[in-house]
Amino acid sequence: MSAETNQQYYQGAQPFLVTDVAGQSSFVTTFNTDLVFGSYDNTETNYALNNFKLYTSTTGLPGSFTEYTSQYEVSNNTIYIGTKAVPVLLPQNTFVVVQLKTLSGGNYGAQDAFGETVEENYGGYSYITLNDAIDNFMVGYVGDGKIIQKAKKSDVLFFAKRSLQEFSYDTLKSIHSQELTVPASLSIVIPEDYVNYVNISWIDSAGIKRPLFPTNNLTISPYNNPVQDTAGVPTQDNFGENIEGTSITEERFKKLNTKFLSNNFDLDEWAYFSEAYGYNGNWNLGQFYGTDPQYSNINGYFMINEREGKISFSSDLADRIVVLEYISDGLAHDLDTKVPKLAEEALYASILHYIVSTRANQPEYLVHRLRKDKSSKLRNAKIRLSNIKLTEIVQVMRGKSKWIKH
Repeated sequence: MSAETNQQYYQGAQPFLVTDVAGQSSFVTTFNTDLVFGSYDNTETNYALNNFKLYTSTTGLPGSFTEYTSQYEVSNNTIYIGTKAVPVLLPQNTFVVVQLKTLSGGNYGAQDAFGETVEENYGGYSYITLNDAIDNFMVGYVGDGKIIQKAKKSDVLFFAKRSLQEFSYDTLKSIHSQELTVPASLSIVIPEDYVNYVNISWIDSAGIKRPLFPTNNLTISPYNNPVQDTAGVPTQDNFGENIEGTSITEERFKKLNTKFLSNNFDLDEWAYFSEAYGYNGNWNLGQFYGTDPQYSNINGYFMINEREGKISFSSDLADRIVVLEYISDGLAHDLDTKVPKLAEEALYASILHYIVSTRANQPEYLVHRLRKDKSSKLRNAKIRLSNIKLTEIVQVMRGKSKWIKH
């Protein structure tokens, strides 16, 4: 159950008023998001780690709040003015606001609490963290009178991560996306939590996705590029390892005008094409009639450069905005990983089966029952998370009478 008020959820702000005549030195926050504290001093590097700002006011009126920059510390979501050991009392009738960082900059302190902490919490009630799931499992499934009498939390953590990885591939909403600009080098670094791509598109001036296609058999990104001597033999450095050079294949593809693949060029470009590729104007344009459909693409191409851990693009995509949709295994942020509540029971069943099945001398009927229970609950989770809406299906099926051309 959420302990947040509407102001905490929507604005990311929690106000306090010092009512004690003697003053007050500590303030307990109840955000669903834990406070992250680096430093109170905005001249220190660690100050940027804070996911919140602390403001005070003597009147509580809008525009009267200023950031509190004197010493304070944070422990277990409690803010201690001064230190916990040596407190400093704020006087009675002091208004205090804890503002989580938000894209709009917050409503206090001249709107300078910029970040994404508040937005990351939106919709958070649909999820629990992996850490909470592990704690719940230890309470509900481990102990006297239960199937698992004893279990190390490290074992539960391992099997929880393995379960979440498997769920991420075909059950959970594990498709992430990034909006990026293709630089002049025509390559972008693969995201840290990348497992496989789903779609890559460039965005036109109207914000519409234009799908890109992989190069497949069109070209390749060689994994090794050894430097050769005049006899064609790879050369080695002082340590006996092959010297690596740059890929000529990649460099040539970066210079390619992809219009010549899709036949989407004008006469001036045709003249360049003939000269650059040595055809001297002798090509019969009618020969392009049977062009391969997989290369009839005016949107551009991409390829995965496994050697450098990058995604490379064709030359016509330089400086364009691309959106990369990719599958993640859900573990990039460790125990803060979100687990949909609709799949929570399936996660517990999976952990339970993994732990029992890997222990010695366990009855086979018990392992088999837990395996069936795991499969059943995973199937239910897939149905719940499929998010099927009848109205959307009806809208799609309105085109069922149209001919499908091959």
